[in-house]
Amino acid sequence: MKNLSILGSTGSIGTQSLDVCRMHGYKVKCLTANSNVDLMERQVREFSPELVCMMDEKAANELKVKIADTATKVLCGMPGLIECAVYKGADTVLNSVVGMIGLRPTIEAIKAKKTIALANKETLVAGGNLVTNLAKEYGVSILPVDSEHSAIFQALQGSPRKEAVKKIILTASGGPFFGKKEDELREVTAADALEHPNWNMGAKITIDSATMMNKGLEFIEAKWLFDMPNENIEIVVHRESVVHSAIVYQDNSMIAQLGVPDMRIPIQYALTYPERLPSPVFELSLTDYGRLTFYEPDYDTFKCIDVCRRAIKAGGLHPAAANGANEESVKLFLQGKIKFTDIAYLNDEAMQKAPKNKNFTLDDVLNTDRAAREYVKEAVK
Repeated sequence: MKNLSILGSTGSIGTQSLDVCRMHGYKVKCLTANSNVDLMERQVREFSPELVCMMDEKAANELKVKIADTATKVLCGMPGLIECAVYKGADTVLNSVVGMIGLRPTIEAIKAKKTIALANKETLVAGGNLVTNLAKEYGVSILPVDSEHSAIFQALQGSPRKEAVKKIILTASGGPFFGKKEDELREVTAADALEHPNWNMGAKITIDSATMMNKGLEFIEAKWLFDMPNENIEIVVHRESVVHSAIVYQDNSMIAQLGVPDMRIPIQYALTYPERLPSPVFELSLTDYGRLTFYEPDYDTFKCIDVCRRAIKAGGLHPAAANGANEESVKLFLQGKIKFTDIAYLNDEAMQKAPKNKNFTLDDVLNTDRAAREYVKEAVK
């Protein structure tokens, strides 16, 4: 029986994680959210967690009043988020918060020797070897929840040894602007960019998919999760989002994981690994799709991928700077303060200004993140 702490329970991944819990009867010990009081109240009444945390103080106070008739304790802010991440009653922490805010609770959960089901890619993008070394030190498993990394993880179950793997292939949907050129993208609106063809995700991740920054971040995450050289990770655009990713072995055979585009499959596998259980997801019908297509990414138009590839090649704090800049530039785009095509340029400039030190601490990561955000805000002014 799993006892879970779900960080980010009112978001897309969080609500789908609760679908899995509902189906298999997993115990939910802690829930966290930013400010969605109404949905959190419904989750509390259904799953009866022992702790909940709202990052927004006003929301936390409102929730306390609404669930005063329950035994659930309400916490607030980063201290509350960390308390939920290390809660002794939970054995697995599913981190599905969006952005750099997920790094500190992941680190504290590792120190508390929790199994980590990771949907917060920024943890590994910004934290890199800081996080992976800590996981090794504490003997903690980091199980991927992103569909692409879960697909690679699943395909690797058949590998006799790490040396048998030649290459990782990360698939990308291409987002809503596949086939367009940079000139066509200068005047697109946030509403245009939020129309993802296959996946139902939050605003920030959907914009990242539109710029393909999401795939660049996943490139960095794959390097740390699977200890793979940069040159052995390939990105392929796959419009149907049925082949979630693949690996190529030394004998040039390819093993891929397929499924309908539904996040509940990778979420469930992270929670049930190494077991396979019935899921709430429809079975894939290949004949319904009929044709699956694959394309080379357009690196000239979607420059964010290359920003990430150069960031991880430079190493150190460069990925943290790229990520921090991206979070700020996406926020400004959603507010209508910059153009869609500005995002890549701002991310690139901030990434190049990162400190050069290869060995870094959590404080170094957080300081680099802040500096990158400030650079973007000042550049836009």
